[in-house]
Amino acid sequence: MESSDDDKDGIYGNFMPKELSHNLALNGMKFVDEVLNGQSERCLENFRMDKPVFYKLCDILQGRGLLRHTNRIKIEEQLAIFLFIIGHNLRTRAVQELFRYSGETISRHFNNVLNAIMAISLEFFQPPGSDVPPEISQNPRFYPYFKDCVGAVDGIHVPVMVGVDEQGPFRNKNGLLSQNVLAACSFDLKFHYVLAGWEGSASDLRVLNSALTRRNKLQVPEGRYYLVDNKYANMPGFISPYLGVPYNSDEFPGGYHLQDAKELFNQRHFLLRNATDRIFGALKERFPILMSAPPYPLQTQVKLVVATCALHNYIRREKPDDMLFRMYEPETALQIQESLAPLEVEQATMHVDTRDLEVAFEAEHPEHSSQLRDSIATEMWEDYIRDLAAM
Repeated sequence: MESSDDDKDGIYGNFMPKELSHNLALNGMKFVDEVLNGQSERCLENFRMDKPVFYKLCDILQGRGLLRHTNRIKIEEQLAIFLFIIGHNLRTRAVQELFRYSGETISRHFNNVLNAIMAISLEFFQPPGSDVPPEISQNPRFYPYFKDCVGAVDGIHVPVMVGVDEQGPFRNKNGLLSQNVLAACSFDLKFHYVLAGWEGSASDLRVLNSALTRRNKLQVPEGRYYLVDNKYANMPGFISPYLGVPYNSDEFPGGYHLQDAKELFNQRHFLLRNATDRIFGALKERFPILMSAPPYPLQTQVKLVVATCALHNYIRREKPDDMLFRMYEPETALQIQESLAPLEVEQATMHVDTRDLEVAFEAEHPEHSSQLRDSIATEMWEDYIRDLAAM
């Protein structure tokens, strides 16, 4: 890791555990032992995962020959250093003081662990299965209408630090330096696919096009689709909401009655697609290093996005109900009643520049996607009206 002026203070942001001042009296291995011999909640607070999950990851990395004990630092401490940095957004100086190692030693083990996780990261990303997701099949709002939906796709801007000469392409529409990250996720908050490293100025549709055409590409099962928002086009494999129709549920005035099939479709589309907001929220809650630009080489910053998403999936697989995941369970998002009214979509988010859509779809394919959306909306509305009449 490169050092920066932040090293002078050691801490960036407010993610340092409260007990750090006490732990400064310990050396690194004593601190790690103290955490791992304590309550599992303490391991979650410091290393962002429960103890059994932590130990299993150590075993995986050691068993694959990706990490090994050194004369001074055991694998558990190497992993702890990495997780402590990304889980609390710390700089080298703070970690030096805690673990009692030089900046070069901290940097070397940070990068070793990052590369080890990257080496097995693909194993933690699983494509969608053939079954209807239970979040759809077990909810009458969504089934059978979205039975062919496998998840949701969205983009997130992650702050980035680059040299002055490189800043132009990375400056997004808000004037901030970022990388535009695309993610496809399931409704149970697992990442199917992540593409990081695109400049912040790149449009979301351009990044999606890249994901669909590269060697390691986003795979959409035949006859299935992902939900996307209005930043993307309604096209084969992806269903977006209706343009010019209220969408976001946050501003429903009380007592509002849905007017037509398009409003009902958009409302339920939003409730289901909200999985992307929850998974990004859970990811940043666990790994706040993604919330500010870390002073590492660009390649390292890109790796960190993929590695944190892979770790998110690993933890979700091993301990799906840990405290951080419970904060983002779907019940909160799905409490909105359909008697509430939708939010008006900002005009700026409704424009799709099809010049960025370079995938060679035949002319009838986008039309087919529109017909599919219309048929879902029509069936949904007919059932909705019938249920109202029966009340």
